[in-house]
Amino acid sequence: MKTKRFQRKKEDFVCDNCGAGVIGNGYTNHCPKCLYSKHVDVNPGDRQAGCGGLMRPAGLKTKNNQYQIIHRCLKCGHVQSTRTSVHDDFEKILKLSRGEKW
Repeated sequence: MKTKRFQRKKEDFVCDNCGAGVIGNGYTNHCPKCLYSKHVDVNPGDRQAGCGGLMRPAGLKTKNNQYQIIHRCLKCGHVQSTRTSVHDDFEKILKLSRGEKW
């Protein structure tokens, strides 16, 4: 049986880094205020990762003409990337693009 690579999960959450309330849309996996994420998935939306560590925005890349945030787990070191959103703090994305920390 083939495992789905993406499972849409519409979930609201409170950011473990900055405490902002985030309203999910089924594709939301990071806080739009501070850009931090949480290591909860093996494949997007599956909630199968047992780590649960905070994932720091570590960089920015482009893929298919779209910006993606590179996250690194502060607990286990896992690295993954995710698309940016129109709701993300654009100033923080610019800082990431310049390699700045906040």
